[in-house]
Amino acid sequence: MLSAESATVVRATLPAVAGALDEITTRFYGAMFRDRPELLDGMFNRGNQASGAQRRALAGSVAGFASALLAHPDTRPDTLLDRIAHKHAAVGVTDDQYTIVHKYLFGALAEVLGDAVTPDVAAAWDEVYWLMAGALISREARLYQDAGVEPGRIWRRWTVVERRAETPDVVSFVLRPADGLPAPRARAGQYVSVRVRMADGVRQLRQYSLSSDPGGELRRITVKRVAGTVGTPEGEVSALLHDQVRAGDELTLSPPFGDVFLDDAADPADAATPVVLVSAGIGGTPMVGILARLAALSSPRTVLVLHADRSPAAHALRAETRELVAQLPHGRAVFWYEGSCPEEADAREGLMSLDGIELPEGATVFLCGPLPFMRGVRAELLRAGVPARRIRYEVFGPDLWLPDTTA
Repeated sequence: MLSAESATVVRATLPAVAGALDEITTRFYGAMFRDRPELLDGMFNRGNQASGAQRRALAGSVAGFASALLAHPDTRPDTLLDRIAHKHAAVGVTDDQYTIVHKYLFGALAEVLGDAVTPDVAAAWDEVYWLMAGALISREARLYQDAGVEPGRIWRRWTVVERRAETPDVVSFVLRPADGLPAPRARAGQYVSVRVRMADGVRQLRQYSLSSDPGGELRRITVKRVAGTVGTPEGEVSALLHDQVRAGDELTLSPPFGDVFLDDAADPADAATPVVLVSAGIGGTPMVGILARLAALSSPRTVLVLHADRSPAAHALRAETRELVAQLPHGRAVFWYEGSCPEEADAREGLMSLDGIELPEGATVFLCGPLPFMRGVRAELLRAGVPARRIRYEVFGPDLWLPDTTA
């Protein structure tokens, strides 16, 4: 809990700090990577650094945490903290790195705000930082323990058993542990980090959802090639995986992490909870993993799959999605494509709209896709009466969207 004295100071200075966070985080990352360049090797995504996505995500999480402490002083924002903890565990963050971040973040804060950072202001924001850091450290320790790994030592070699082209720009890789030991426990909907060494020798990480039933010894990831656009370079890791990795090669993976996953229904009440899977584009990959798990469990749940894509040819794992839905006694799928498509005669044309879609009562909704898509669909779900707490979303990359989940 934030002390009363610090809460007063944080409330008074939050507008100024929040307004300067973009500049603060820009200077923070610049100084930290200047002095600690090793952090760019196998820890931070330099694509997100170049685009500013990581900087904006950090600023949003700090401001969001401080705002939550002020609004609800007796509780902590568990949804925000759990999401960050899973992201951190998936790249192997260690306790000592919080001290490094503190040094450079508060140095940047003082540099940008100058004389406004009085000793009282510095102490109050220091309290906010260590409350957040302490909560994350304890959560990450539990995640590492549950995964059976040591902090910072999360990596394991996996053999590519099969490579399969799904669409012209999407490839799946089926993997098994190269050491012959059992695969780690995974939950449907979670992701793994893949670490590869680039041509310049620097290791880079990317997260990819498990797109198959995680209950067996084989795991599958499905990778979309990130095309370059004006001002945005091609995705270097996705390009390497597409261009260079073949069956028989090895990849370095983390254990599965991610706070958005299907409950395997240890609680009998959960076994009857309807599931709605809403996705667009490559956001369909974790949904296929969830579908595969439900099919493997012969689940009696009501399951509604809603997916939007450019066309059937661009819809990765489309046939598999149909097959899995057909295995569920109460499964149904509705697809949207930008144009008409004879091969999917019952598909809807245009952008996804929930008009005319009957949502099962009491459902848990899983949502994944581009941020504008998720914002629009979530607003429709809320208008349809779905409580915010029942809408669970996954973001590929830094979380630039932190919706209120208390509704």
